[in-house]
Amino acid sequence: MKEEKKVWAITLIAFWWLAPNQMFAQQDTTSSPLQEVVVTANKFPKNVVETAKVLTIIDEEQLARSSGKDLAQLLQEQAGLIINGANSNPGKDKSVFLQGAKSDYTLVLLDGIPLNDPSALGGGAYDLRLIPIDQVERIEILKGSQSTLYGSDAIAGVINIFTKKSGDKTIGFAGNLGYGSYNSIRGAVSITGNTKEFNYNIGYSRFQTDGFSEAKDSTGTANFDKDGFDQSALQINLGIQANQSLSFRPYFRYNMFNGAYDAGGFTDSKKNYNTSKLINGGLAATYTLNHGAINFLYGIDHTDRTFDSDFGLSNFKGRFNQAEVYWNQDLGKHLQLLAGVSSQEINMLDTTTTEKDPAMTLTSPYASFFVRSWHGISAEVGGRYNHHSKFGDVFTYSLNPAFWINKQVKLFTNLSSGFKSPNLNQLYGSYGGNADLKPEKSQSLEGGVQLINKNGKIDLRVTGFQRNIEDVIFYSYDPVTFISKYVNLNKQSDHGLEVELNARPNASLTFRTFYAFVDGQVTDKSGPKDSTYNNLFRRPKHSLGVNVSYKVTPKLFISANLKTIGNRSDLYFNLSTFDTENVVLEPYTLIDLYVEYTIWKDNLKVWLDAKNLLNQNYAEVYGYNTQQVNFMAGLNIRL
Repeated sequence: MKEEKKVWAITLIAFWWLAPNQMFAQQDTTSSPLQEVVVTANKFPKNVVETAKVLTIIDEEQLARSSGKDLAQLLQEQAGLIINGANSNPGKDKSVFLQGAKSDYTLVLLDGIPLNDPSALGGGAYDLRLIPIDQVERIEILKGSQSTLYGSDAIAGVINIFTKKSGDKTIGFAGNLGYGSYNSIRGAVSITGNTKEFNYNIGYSRFQTDGFSEAKDSTGTANFDKDGFDQSALQINLGIQANQSLSFRPYFRYNMFNGAYDAGGFTDSKKNYNTSKLINGGLAATYTLNHGAINFLYGIDHTDRTFDSDFGLSNFKGRFNQAEVYWNQDLGKHLQLLAGVSSQEINMLDTTTTEKDPAMTLTSPYASFFVRSWHGISAEVGGRYNHHSKFGDVFTYSLNPAFWINKQVKLFTNLSSGFKSPNLNQLYGSYGGNADLKPEKSQSLEGGVQLINKNGKIDLRVTGFQRNIEDVIFYSYDPVTFISKYVNLNKQSDHGLEVELNARPNASLTFRTFYAFVDGQVTDKSGPKDSTYNNLFRRPKHSLGVNVSYKVTPKLFISANLKTIGNRSDLYFNLSTFDTENVVLEPYTLIDLYVEYTIWKDNLKVWLDAKNLLNQNYAEVYGYNTQQVNFMAGLNIRL
């Protein structure tokens, strides 16, 4: 308790230090967030104020100033989003906890197309290490159940990652190069072009680091080895404007990383090694109608993983295909329609499973109606019918009304249901597969108020949420029969509150802060009688973030970021006693600093990214190390 009070005291001092006295001194004209157009909330371009959904945007400017980070570290800075492992050894696995939900309840999209890794064990959460930040242009984080628009896995929300598409001239070049702590080298190059009929982006990125020991040496004398990591990624995005109405966008991505990993908490390994490969390709097409459009999306993921350890060599392969077509149409000044159908085929290439090379399909027609700006009212009502080849049918719905008062205060609420299909490992895996599993089903309620002043310089949002999930899948062990398997049995209930403030008093200064609270409990029915207990392991009840960005001169930009994480609990499997222990992870505060200086117009910039300036010694996972104070410096060039 004393340690937590100390951390919050440091936070308050740092908050005072980060917030410059001149924050509200000047009143220059700035662009207003009221006019920002988003895609993820409704599947087609829509003004951000017209949706009742809780949406966070990471724009191109923020991404351009994240050259020293990876994708997990950038997402970790957002309200209500914990990326466990973001600041551990670079090669360590990353877990996405959105509003307290476990990681496989958040769907990751790449340019609006779901990513799926059938080779993954457990619940099948997508691996963020397979998406290099250098190839990302924009991110939209949509909170709350989105299964009506996006299908399975979107119980807590979706993270839609938009890749770089084209430049602003016929041919252009961009690149960045950085070097930093742990002998880390990060670099990327891209060639872009844009004409009336054709545009393209071809990019290659590379990251390698010696890293440090993934596992913590509890004695300080064991001489654990470093666990290095290296990654290479290629991306090709093409755009073809066939005529005034029809456009095509084929794409291809290849990503491979190699990383050493340790045997467990406080346990070193000099042999464990992981190689993961992703081939991702497909096509997006749009046919523009009078007051509407027909969109077609097709994507295929080939994921191959190899683990080499003391237990031998293990291979995991997965294949995922999705095809989707949807139509959006204005039905008048205040009414819009969205209707579509998606088809997914999921395949795990594994002959050791209870069903050889198991596969499943999911077909889902859906429709939504939108009321836009009618006497201050905006609303969405929609439904989705899902037919699964293994467990049958499930229906989801959403109801999202919003009401504006004086065009500055928005009251909103979201009532929705969601579901998550059991993955192939849970259905047919060699260790505990259960072909009779049902989907996990959720009911979610969000509500709140958002205040945006007329010039868009203040944006304040307060959101509360409640999420209940039935038929939760968990791994059960019967001590009588000595049989372990996945079963549908438990119930999960989560609730929380988020307060977010964005202020831009002038063109030079931006201030963002948030506070997030989340709590949750599981009703465990696996014993002789029901028991209820808190189970949000590695997720804090309280988190706080502050970011201050200031353009000191036309050439000098400085940004400071603070995030405080409260107490968390964790489960630790003790290899000495073979018992699972409940442990407490101490709170911590991180302060990061980014400095950028423009040498030549917008074409050449140098930057410094410094993290954990307080040199906090903390753990994201019990028994594992995190990065101490560390630096990366480099340059960005654009021609």
